[in-house]
Amino acid sequence: MTDGLPLPRRYAAIATLCLGTALIIIDGGVANIALPTIARDLGIDRSAVVSVVTIYQLMLVMLLLPFAGLGERIGLKRMYQIGQLVFAVATLLCFFAKSLPFLLIVRAVQAIGAAAALSVSSALIRSTYPSNQLGSGLGINSAIVSAGAALAPSLGGFILGVAPWPWVFASAVPFAIGSLLLGRALPDTPLRDTPFDVIGAVMCAAMFGLVIGGLESAVHGDSPVVSAAIVLTGVAVGILFVRREKGERDPILPIDLLARPVLRLSVVGAYTAFIASMTLIISMPFRLQSEFGFTPTEMGLLMAPWPLTNIVVAPLSGWLSSRILAGVLGGIGMAISIVALVLIAYMPPHPSHFDVVWRMALCGAGFGTFLPPNARLIIGSAPRERAAAAGGLVSTTRLLGQTTGATLVAALLALGIGGGATPPLVAAGLAFVAGLCSLARLRPSIRTPATVEAADVQPASSVR
Repeated sequence: MTDGLPLPRRYAAIATLCLGTALIIIDGGVANIALPTIARDLGIDRSAVVSVVTIYQLMLVMLLLPFAGLGERIGLKRMYQIGQLVFAVATLLCFFAKSLPFLLIVRAVQAIGAAAALSVSSALIRSTYPSNQLGSGLGINSAIVSAGAALAPSLGGFILGVAPWPWVFASAVPFAIGSLLLGRALPDTPLRDTPFDVIGAVMCAAMFGLVIGGLESAVHGDSPVVSAAIVLTGVAVGILFVRREKGERDPILPIDLLARPVLRLSVVGAYTAFIASMTLIISMPFRLQSEFGFTPTEMGLLMAPWPLTNIVVAPLSGWLSSRILAGVLGGIGMAISIVALVLIAYMPPHPSHFDVVWRMALCGAGFGTFLPPNARLIIGSAPRERAAAAGGLVSTTRLLGQTTGATLVAALLALGIGGGATPPLVAAGLAFVAGLCSLARLRPSIRTPATVEAADVQPASSVR
């Protein structure tokens, strides 16, 4: 088997993957800016409209690991292109959304397409680049993630200023079309001849869906008993699923990796960090509009410094992670984020644009310092033959944390405290937990020689 794709096919494959990554990141980001407008136009409560984001994230969490296993059986390239096509078709249906239930169905279908593409993107990157250029490939992907996250708020705010909100979702369609047109250049990976674990896939999706769906129903529903029953059912399915996975040679859920202390701490730290970041990102537009009176266009520009800072800080942090311990970098990053989040919570009563911009930039710098070394350590702590599973674990942790953060904001909005200083203060507490997890990895009992060596020889991860 050749090491990576030959030129110039490799360039076309890289463009395909970059467009697909931009598609998923932009579509997830533009929705945040549109939430207040959607709530007003559809005549629904602010806490209910957050489900537009939550349903998208929930479907991704439920399907990411099962689709990764399915893609190995039907072909990574085919799975990726099917995902792009499903996403593009679903996006066009947004123009027919006149009610929240229909919009949620469309967003769920969008998420199915996004999950199909995202589940195999890391494996396609690995097959596209030669092994000695894999780090560069991951770095390019990281830049696309940050650039897409930076573009999304501004793009969403601009579109809302000149067109109805369905056009916000349509902004990602050109990326899907471009990715489909160039998709033939993607690598043709060998298929696995082992049967797909359908039961395990269903249990994995049910576990995440029931637990997170139950928490969502607790926020929006009227029956705490029913919500608790849904969550407990999800927990019971999860227990059975984990027990079943222990006997599998190639488990859908990589519980063999989570048995390693350094990896377990890294996953918990990443999970709490992503909850913190999503809590601020989703709640901030409500505060900027209702408390400070900024327009949608202004909100997009004021939210942009976070990802723009990440474009610079994240690659630098990844480069430093080969020279400075990830535990140290993570502790520094979360300390910066905690300070920034407290400053955001206690902004002046009538903040200027600059008052918001530098605080958002500082907060983005903190999370950008923490996340790349943390993800790199997760992959580096895994055996080489399980690196793909570790990469999937990073992506799932990110999505699960973001979904939990969206649910948390919905709960705070339902309680009437989601548009002020409370969300950034809650995020600061979560960042403190993430920082503790990072510093705990510095203990000699956690930092075994094998772990340090594995982390040092792995390329920096860009999975965000």
